[in-house]
Amino acid sequence: MRDLRPGPAGPADRGSTLPFVLVCWLVAALMVFGAIAASDAFLEQQQVQAVCDGAALAAADRADEATVYSRGVGSELPLSRAAAEAAVADQLADADARLDAWSATTDGAEVTVRCTRSAQIAFSWLFLGGRPLERTAVASARAPTAP
Repeated sequence: MRDLRPGPAGPADRGSTLPFVLVCWLVAALMVFGAIAASDAFLEQQQVQAVCDGAALAAADRADEATVYSRGVGSELPLSRAAAEAAVADQLADADARLDAWSATTDGAEVTVRCTRSAQIAFSWLFLGGRPLERTAVASARAPTAP
């Protein structure tokens, strides 16, 4: 009959917990590093979105004056692409925003701004191979008018 009582570890069992503990620590470290990198990427996205929102609002606030003076204001302010682009450029310069690229388009009543920025996030060497993470945001705005 075999003795099942706990006793001292035999020679074959010695050191077998060390690799398990090291693997657990490695997994825990990767989870912590991943959470930090994800948080950094999220905050970067929020910053790009805030810049893009401000630019869209500034563009929607700049009506096409020639159209306003010639046809008046209907249910919405008329917007032109040139005025929208100028307003976005002014807003980005005033906000000292660092963007890699941006574009502004309008259908005449609503303006849409797309902003892109590449950013180095924490532990990008581990998760992205050292490359920057590209963040893109899109914002739209329409200038309301009184009925």
